[in-house]
Amino acid sequence: MDNSKNLESLINHNRREMLLGAAALTATLVSGTTFASTVHESHHRSSSNNKLIDTALDCIKKGDACNDHCIELVKKGDTSIADCLDMVSVMLPMCTALSKLAAYQSSHLSELAKVCIAVCEDCEKECKKHADKHAPCKACMESCGACIRECKEIIS
Repeated sequence: MDNSKNLESLINHNRREMLLGAAALTATLVSGTTFASTVHESHHRSSSNNKLIDTALDCIKKGDACNDHCIELVKKGDTSIADCLDMVSVMLPMCTALSKLAAYQSSHLSELAKVCIAVCEDCEKECKKHADKHAPCKACMESCGACIRECKEIIS
């Protein structure tokens, strides 16, 4: 009984996270400025952050796959992946913010990159625990490592 309450609580937590993400995406689309066009414009303005943007977007892509994989495992009763799910759920919005600030050439990019390093290190560490068993966790771990390296380039 206690495990099913924990599972239900975890699934509800992730639903809230996904709804918040969907709301943020909707707000972005409604504003008339899609992220893709912003990134495209950024490529024409300056190439200084392109590698960081690409790395952050790859981290989001791999993180989404890891997130989906973890949710499916939790639905089947495997709660051993719950901490991984929590970490990737925190990493995803962080890398989204990083990619946007990089695309916008924000003066706060280096400050956010420092925080992103810590978040990606946590995610990388947790995904590493499952990397041998779950390919999405391994891919997420590797993409977090790449994002950490690019963030360190920005702040140095």
